Amino acid sequence: MASHADILIVGGGPIGASLALALRHSELRVALIEARATVSDDARTLAISYGTALLLQKLGVSMASLGATAIETIQVSQRGGFGRTSLRASELKLPSLGHVVAYAALSKALEALLPTAGTLLTFGATVARINSTATVAVAEVERDGRPDTMSARLIVLADGGRSHQQVSGIAGAGIAIADRDYRQVALTALVTTDPPAQSTAYERFTPTGPVALLPYRGRYALVWTTSPEEAARLATLETRIFLDRLQQQFTARGMRFVDAGPRLAFPLQLRVARPVTGQRLALVGNAAQALHPVAGQGFNLGMRDVHALAKCISKSDRDSLGGAAMLARYRALRRWDAGGGIAMTDFLVRGFSNDNALVRTGRGLGLAALDLLPPARKWLARKMMFGISG
Repeated sequence: MASHADILIVGGGPIGASLALALRHSELRVALIEARATVSDDARTLAISYGTALLLQKLGVSMASLGATAIETIQVSQRGGFGRTSLRASELKLPSLGHVVAYAALSKALEALLPTAGTLLTFGATVARINSTATVAVAEVERDGRPDTMSARLIVLADGGRSHQQVSGIAGAGIAIADRDYRQVALTALVTTDPPAQSTAYERFTPTGPVALLPYRGRYALVWTTSPEEAARLATLETRIFLDRLQQQFTARGMRFVDAGPRLAFPLQLRVARPVTGQRLALVGNAAQALHPVAGQGFNLGMRDVHALAKCISKSDRDSLGGAAMLARYRALRRWDAGGGIAMTDFLVRGFSNDNALVRTGRGLGLAALDLLPPARKWLARKMMFGISG
């Protein structure tokens, strides 16, 4: 393993790999450390916004090469109340609002490109601790049971929840991790319907949380948010009974649920790092903000983190790389977009996950008004695709 790099990226998932690829023409010495020893076999799907698809295309990964399914329409409604609206790509004169891709397929495609970027790769290694000074940051690394160290002008944490543990071990980093437990669990599965899924996604708000159906290769990727107790019951139901329960969430949608694949459950919480930089340290993706899946903003925010940080790095010479001025520029670039995305998802979760009659009426009026105002729908769609800052 190399002993020094200009930039050390901790985490080789899609976010970390994307940053390494975004820096391939920088002439900087870039190293990446990933805990996994093999490529990802994660069974999840990701909602990729149109803006994120453009960023990935610049890195050399097309939606077609991933076998992605385009989302042309998003229907938004609430259960047990009036009001609904539809966001359409055709209104914006765009081919799609986004795509649904397999997490594993995206990971493999990005990892396959890393050797062409000149990145120094170390798989099967974990960062146990980071020591940061005004001039250099040093990562204490463990690989195959052996300790090692690596220094860098800038360390980028892109390893999600594991990065939060690393932050706590950085003396004087000045980064605090704020948590909010939503007391919700996301139950995921691939479900088959009659007729088959095409290019419409559904986001339906219920008293216990949103239920999303994302079209993926003729089926739907289901994300069913509910209480931990209900999620535990749903996960163990016989398939036919589970489908009946799901059918109750989507009455009058003209579709019948006929089969479901394996069900997985993930606890949901909001976890935010503030600020997103420390001494010789920057956070991106879920390391900076781990969001509720409502509106599918998490990964897309992370990719915009990558774009902003790569931009700051490209405008810095080697001596100023990782310095206070460069990190301040990164914070400024991400302040409104990340802050707005966090606030929006938190509002949707807390404001739409209840059965209060007054709130339900307000939600219905808001959805009905949105449906009657094309400029408002277009504004909302653009913000979902390209972020609060556009």
